Amino acid sequence: MSRRLFGSVRSRATLAATLVVAVALVAAGTAVLLSLRSNLTGQAAADAAGTARNIAVELSDGRPYDQLSALDDDDRPVQIVDEQGTLVAASEDLESISGTGVDAVRPRPSTGGTVREDADDSDDDGAPGKAAEAGEIGTDTDYSNGSATLDGKTADYRFAAVEVEFEDRGTLTVYAGAPLSAEQSAVGTASTVLLIGFPLLLGVVAGVTWLVTRRALRPVEGIRTEMAAITASEDLARRVPVPDTHDEVARLALTTNETLAALQASVERQRRFVADASHELRSPIASLRTQLEVGAAHPELLDLDGAVEDTVRLQDLAADLLLLARLDAGEGPGASSPGTAPGPPARFDLGALACEKAEGRTGVTVDAGVVEVAGSRAQVGRVLTNLLDNAARHARSAVTLTVDRQGEWAVVAVGDDGDGVAEADRERIFERFVRLDEARSRDDGGAGLGLAIAREIAVRHGGTLTVGRAPAGGALFELRLPRAH
Repeated sequence: MSRRLFGSVRSRATLAATLVVAVALVAAGTAVLLSLRSNLTGQAAADAAGTARNIAVELSDGRPYDQLSALDDDDRPVQIVDEQGTLVAASEDLESISGTGVDAVRPRPSTGGTVREDADDSDDDGAPGKAAEAGEIGTDTDYSNGSATLDGKTADYRFAAVEVEFEDRGTLTVYAGAPLSAEQSAVGTASTVLLIGFPLLLGVVAGVTWLVTRRALRPVEGIRTEMAAITASEDLARRVPVPDTHDEVARLALTTNETLAALQASVERQRRFVADASHELRSPIASLRTQLEVGAAHPELLDLDGAVEDTVRLQDLAADLLLLARLDAGEGPGASSPGTAPGPPARFDLGALACEKAEGRTGVTVDAGVVEVAGSRAQVGRVLTNLLDNAARHARSAVTLTVDRQGEWAVVAVGDDGDGVAEADRERIFERFVRLDEARSRDDGGAGLGLAIAREIAVRHGGTLTVGRAPAGGALFELRLPRAH
C-alpha cells in the first residue's frame, strides 16, 4: 500500500515539498532561538557588568562594604572576593551561589560579617582607615553563567567580574549577577510557539502542495486515459486533449498528438503499401496462372516467353519488396545480410561503380571521376541501376551519367532528353507504387518502387536524391553522398 501511495508523482511531490519546508523551518527556528538567546544573554551580561562596575566605582572611591548600595538588592547576587579567594562581602539575602568560583555566601568572621568594619576604624590621630583608600578599576570584564538563591528563590544568572586594585589590600574582584529569567522565558515561549506552529504550517504546505499537484496533473491523467482508450480501440484517428496552460503538460499533449499523427500516417502508409503490393502481385500471378492453365489444356498454345517474363517480374517485385522491408526495419549500409548487425561501412570508388552499371547500355554517355564513398556497394549500385533504368524508359535517344566531387559531397547526376518531370510531381515520384501517367503501363513503367528504393538507400547512406530539369530538357536526377575520408 505504501509503495503504491508513494509511487505517485503527487505523493512524492507533496512529500518532497513538506520535507524541504520542514528543513527550512527547523533551520530558521533554530537561528531565531539562538539569536534571541544571544541577544537576551547579552543584555543580562550588560546589566551584570553595569552593576559590577558601579560597585567597583564605589569601592575605588573608598566606600566601606556596609555602605555599598547593591548589597541590599534582593534580585542581584553580589560577591566581593580578595586575592586569596576569600569572600569579604556579599548580598545580605544570598543563600547559595555557583558560577563565580567562590561558593561562600557569608564573609569570614574576621571581616565583621557581611560588612567589613575597616572603614570605621581610624588611627590614634583620627585619620581615616584603609577602606578609604582609592583604588584603580580594571578595564577587562569576565563573564560566566551560574545560579544563586536569594531570599529562598533560586534562579539562573549571568555573572560579570570586575577587578579593583588597591595598594594596601591588593586586588578585589567584584562579582555581580543579572537574572536570566527573561531570556529563559522568551526562549521557552518562542520554542512553544515554534513547536505548535511548525506542524500546523507543515500540514498547510502538504495540503496546498497536494491540491496544486493534483490540479497540475489532472491533464496528465486525461492524456493517460485517452491513450488507454486509443490503445484499446486501436483508433489512431483519436487525439489526446491539449490543456490551455501553455506549460510542459500542454507541450506533452501536443507532442503526443504529433506522435499519434505520425503513427497513423505510418500505419496508413503500410496499409497502402500492402494493398498496392497485393495489387501489383495479383496481375503477374493471374497472367502466369492463365498461361499455365492454357498450356496445361493446350500445350501447343503455351507462351513460354510470357511465362518467363511474368516470373521475372514477380521475382524483381519480390526482391524490391524485400529490400524495402529491410530498409524500413532500419538495416544500415554496413549490414552484409538480412538480420545481421551492421559492420563498418566499406570504402569504394563511386566513379568505377557508375562505369560498371552503365557498361553495355545503349545511348548512355559516362563522365566519371574517382570519388570514394563509404557504405554498401551493392545498395549504391542498386540506386545507380534504378536511375539508369528510369532514364532509359523516358529518354528519347540519350542518357548522360556524370560522377564528380563538390566539396565534401560525391555527386552523381543522371539526365535524359525525354519530357522531364513536372515540378508538381518531383516529390511524388519518390513515393511507393507511384507511376506518372506516361508510365502507367506495367510493361514499361514497372511497379513504381525503383525511385522509392533509390531515395531510401540514399537517406540510409546520409545523402539525398532529388530531381530537376536536365540541360537536354528531360529529367535530371542528382544523388549526393558524403565523401569518404
